[in-house]
Amino acid sequence: MSSIAPARPEPPAVAPSPDPRGRATAGGAPADSRRHHLAFWGVAYAFLVVMAFSAVPTPLYVLYQARDGWSPLTITLIFAVYAVGVVASLFLVGHLSDRDGRRRWMVPAIALNLISVGIFLAWDALPGLLLARFIGGFGVGALTATATAWITELHGHARPAADARRAQTVATAANLGGIGLGPLLAGALAQWAGEPLRTPYWVSFGLLVVALLVAVAAPETRPRLHPRPAYRPQRVAVPASGRQAYLAVATGAFVAFALLGLFNSLAPAFLAGQLHHTSRLLAGFAAFLVFAAAATAQTRTGTRTPRQILMPGLAALAVGPAVLVASVWLTSLPLFLLGAVVSGIGAGLTFKGAIGTAAQLAPAEQRAEALAGIFLAGYTGLAIPVIGLGLLTQELAADWSLTLFAALIIGGVALTASLVRRTSD
Repeated sequence: MSSIAPARPEPPAVAPSPDPRGRATAGGAPADSRRHHLAFWGVAYAFLVVMAFSAVPTPLYVLYQARDGWSPLTITLIFAVYAVGVVASLFLVGHLSDRDGRRRWMVPAIALNLISVGIFLAWDALPGLLLARFIGGFGVGALTATATAWITELHGHARPAADARRAQTVATAANLGGIGLGPLLAGALAQWAGEPLRTPYWVSFGLLVVALLVAVAAPETRPRLHPRPAYRPQRVAVPASGRQAYLAVATGAFVAFALLGLFNSLAPAFLAGQLHHTSRLLAGFAAFLVFAAAATAQTRTGTRTPRQILMPGLAALAVGPAVLVASVWLTSLPLFLLGAVVSGIGAGLTFKGAIGTAAQLAPAEQRAEALAGIFLAGYTGLAIPVIGLGLLTQELAADWSLTLFAALIIGGVALTASLVRRTSD
């Protein structure tokens, strides 16, 4: 599983320089511009593939569960280990491509995901799956900020006069689109191809090898700093001014990720158990809907302010889980899928509003540290509430467990909205 992975805002892009040789392609563009244009799409492809692989196991968890007799708690623990890997990587190495160069960190990040694939294929017992998810999560944490910054800088070199929002849109689509496409591809392969617990990983391996080659060939846009600054982990800082507003949006990020975590961990089990739909393709399609809705919502906000994004996001974030609960009690697949779409819209807008608010509150020199706190809140929400849901299903019927989980999500939304209104009065 993955979630809306963070991208550091306003990466320090290197200004494009003219080609000193003045070479031109057949279309009249400088040769280096054409190279950077191709690399722009190549790195976007690599970003999409890694994020897709991060969510490939989503529709497969029910197959492991049926084979090995796992409880829902086991699934949520595997899922949480991934989140731990992402968080550890974000704060240990996620920011180092600013210092060392984009390629120096993106290539190892992709390699870590290839190692993760190998473990899935060679050791599919529970310890192997835990290890594979942690390593894959660490690779994702190292890659997200690096890939987003690289895409932005390649766009600046290839099209210096173009609106930078185009690069941001492509990076968002690769990030969230990948998380959505991964379960869809895995579900289709598990449904129709042989060896459903192996074929999705072999396909992922091939796609990741191409991504690795693309990253190796792409031109560097962030030369290594000399002298090299001393290493330090990414700091977390809360702006001294606007702490209440910061707390409000951090709470919103926590709640948004908690709902996303449901769809990439236990949602396929609810589909199979409570709704009696065992299609692996359908399990992948449900996860795809969530992240496709989140990506679409984020890219359609235009020039709206963070508050204008946040409040509709919170409203959808409250409606989504209510629809999911209704779908389970009424045994309605259309309602479940509608709940997935509304939840994705809510999570996407809420997180974008939270990031925008935190960026506005912090001074420029503390912006990365302030955003790191929002990401930490989000990934904490990704792991802990879903583990709680897994524990609930050990004691209560699944429909009651989901109802209680949804009530907590809605309560968190109400708390966030109250804090937001209080800070804006």
